[in-house]
Amino acid sequence: MENFTIACAESCTGGLVMSRLTDFAGASAHVKGGVVAYTNEIKSNILHVDAETLKNFGAVSRQTALEMATNVRAIFNSTIGLSTTGVAGPDKSEGKEVGTVYVAIVGENFSEIKECHFKGSRSEIKSQAADMAFELLMRHTT
Repeated sequence: MENFTIACAESCTGGLVMSRLTDFAGASAHVKGGVVAYTNEIKSNILHVDAETLKNFGAVSRQTALEMATNVRAIFNSTIGLSTTGVAGPDKSEGKEVGTVYVAIVGENFSEIKECHFKGSRSEIKSQAADMAFELLMRHTT
């Protein structure tokens, strides 16, 4: 898939995925934009993650990651939506251990969600989550 466009919805990575995407020459041909949705309010109001999803499964869940990726794709009218949500630390969140991260990618004919359990410092967990996002992107675009 050479002629793709991408939009990102990031929580735990705080914009790191978008930052890395835009490091590549020619990124403007592919990158449409993104949202850093650090709170449930933004996940709900901007990314249209269903309130019931957040209530029943939490912000750090497969379901939320999938809705974030699906909805950011629609909002930006891109061919691919990519999302990250997780717990970078130093404390647990919603009963989820530090390092629990969900990365989702959605395209017209595919979707994939990875549940990850990373180790390390806050910045190391963010970096590993961004690495996983790129792994999924490469898997579905090459």
